[in-house]
Amino acid sequence: MPAFLFEVGTEELPASFVASAVRQWRDRVPQSLAEANLSATSVQVFATPRRLALVIEGLPDRQPDRREAVKGPPASAAFKDGQPTKAAEGFARKNGVALSDLELRATDKGEFVFAEVFTAGRSTPDLLQELAPQWVLALEGKRFMRWGDGEFRFPRPIRSLIALWDDQVLPVSLTVRAATETRPAEVLTADRVTTGHRVLHPASVSIAQATDYVATLAAASVLVSPEQRQALIIQQTQAAAAQLGGEAEIDPDLLEEVRDLVEFPTAVIGGFDQEFLELPSEVTKTVMVTHQRYFPVHQPGQPDRLLPNFITISNGDPTKAAIIAEGNGRVVRARLSDGQYFYKADIAKPLESYLAKLETVTFQDQLGSMRAKVDRIVSMADRLCHQLQLSADDRDLVNWAALLCKADLVTSMVFEFPELQGIMGEKYARASGEPEAVAVAIGEHYLPKGAGDALPTSQTGRIVALADRLDTLCSLFRIGLLPSGSSDPFALRRAANAVVNIIWDAGWSLNLESLIEPESVDRWADSGMGTQLAEFFVQRFRSLLEDEQGIDYDLALAVVGELGDRDAALRALYDPADVLQRAQFLQSLRRSGQLANLYATINRASKLAAKGDLNFSDLDPAASVKSALFEQPSEQAFYDALVALLPITQATRQTRNYQPLADQLAQAAAVVANFFDGSESVMVMVDDEAVRRNRLNLLGLLRNHARVLGDFGAIVKG
Repeated sequence: MPAFLFEVGTEELPASFVASAVRQWRDRVPQSLAEANLSATSVQVFATPRRLALVIEGLPDRQPDRREAVKGPPASAAFKDGQPTKAAEGFARKNGVALSDLELRATDKGEFVFAEVFTAGRSTPDLLQELAPQWVLALEGKRFMRWGDGEFRFPRPIRSLIALWDDQVLPVSLTVRAATETRPAEVLTADRVTTGHRVLHPASVSIAQATDYVATLAAASVLVSPEQRQALIIQQTQAAAAQLGGEAEIDPDLLEEVRDLVEFPTAVIGGFDQEFLELPSEVTKTVMVTHQRYFPVHQPGQPDRLLPNFITISNGDPTKAAIIAEGNGRVVRARLSDGQYFYKADIAKPLESYLAKLETVTFQDQLGSMRAKVDRIVSMADRLCHQLQLSADDRDLVNWAALLCKADLVTSMVFEFPELQGIMGEKYARASGEPEAVAVAIGEHYLPKGAGDALPTSQTGRIVALADRLDTLCSLFRIGLLPSGSSDPFALRRAANAVVNIIWDAGWSLNLESLIEPESVDRWADSGMGTQLAEFFVQRFRSLLEDEQGIDYDLALAVVGELGDRDAALRALYDPADVLQRAQFLQSLRRSGQLANLYATINRASKLAAKGDLNFSDLDPAASVKSALFEQPSEQAFYDALVALLPITQATRQTRNYQPLADQLAQAAAVVANFFDGSESVMVMVDDEAVRRNRLNLLGLLRNHARVLGDFGAIVKG
């Protein structure tokens, strides 16, 4: 079966776009072919810094013919007195059928006119000429540019196109610059010619047929497969490190970046002076990885004991490796020399001495300096210590760590290498003789830096990390700088996620509501910041439960409540650790089948209870139900079940051991099922207002006991 090759030749593309484009085409091209009713045995996507390409094999010569029933107007509109109306004539004409070929068919909405329409399949090459430019235009990314007039945008200028149907050129075209009054449009038309490696094979390359693409470019020193280049980089880097008697530290993000910066990778060993190993390894690695895109080499099994070497991936001539290594070494030595100077200057003074200079750094125009933020962090940390009932000694450690946590921001090293914030603070704290708990907390308080990142593990580090983020959230919400849609310039979602994950990981019972709104709950209505931030946290709870904890969406909703459910929101904020515990417990009930046994009865009771006016906080049947109004034994049995539930529910709220409550609810559910449908069942919504209210209160009490687990009204059957 025929194969199709499509290549877009460009000037050097950003590495981030290369990886993104591959992912987009791997997802969209098969989908686009399916929508065009075309099948293929394989769709391969290739990319280098100078090209994006597709090789699609196993395509048919043409689309299959289609015969389908097309629905037209209702029979009443298509025929009048047995004769076709203009509606029928127009429908027949539109679909290319005779009036006599129209059929009447019954549907759920009555009788309609149908036509059997035959559509001949189109030639696959004709379709590909339309689809290929669409695949280019559909690519998305950051910082796209436009050349001249028109709407076409791309990260870098496109210089050539290849489109081969087996060995035949397809006239695919792409308008990259619109016409103006003084200049015609610039239109690229596909042929079979592309570029080889810029250094190793500067001559142009002609592709004979589609399936020769990979081999032909490999002969021109271009490896078009990202996976092949990546495997070769790993192999060469590990071999080079072994040659040095060490191990290479291959960062996944750096590996992906260098893979898409080269067309023919060659590992080159470079070196620097032994004296630079006196620098903290984090400084040396930052210079090599972040600033130079080099792979560090360390002692086997000891990532912090570096060798005075690095490995770089060259896209040049392998015979010039020594020259490349010398040039790279000069750059690294210069950067490390700067780092050495900064480090020595910084540790000449105690970390505490840098606090005053924080006055010169603005945190946010309306919120003042970084020094002012530090004072707020200290205050928030103290409130956290109070909630956690820490000893005086532990509280002193937390407050001191909070005071020093941002001091390294004004050191020379962090000014030059901002990525080292916190890391250098920890180093400088040790050099200043600070307690180890304080040094560790300064480094940990920036964790987690993103989704999936490590969390702080020390008590002091966790508290300072929480205090920092809670201050950021409260301060920015107070001045109205809230995230909107996909826009979150201050990364507040990430900050809130970190707060929740740290609390969950620690298992601490913290009252978030009192931390984000110091005043009483009754003041929420007067404090827009508190209400908005509370709702923001509730959304984060739900998102994290579903996306990171694997909790079913309805169970997450049952625990945190719908937006605006103040009772559920307050409970979640009063004890975030309990949110995770209840969600995981409900998930375990679902897996065991116990939830299904509870669901039908409690969900039915919850929905009916909504017709009453019983407060969610009411649990005692003696205070809400009058036995004198009972008309059936099932009502008394329901009441007795609630009496038995009361001490168990009260104990559960103290211990957070939810299994006894679930077991007792299961027993109550059997009694309530008889109340609804047994031989002694009752009608809840009777005319007698007192009896109706009494029965609704029974149901409301069951709902309230169940809500200690979660809102069963939000749970979906299954």
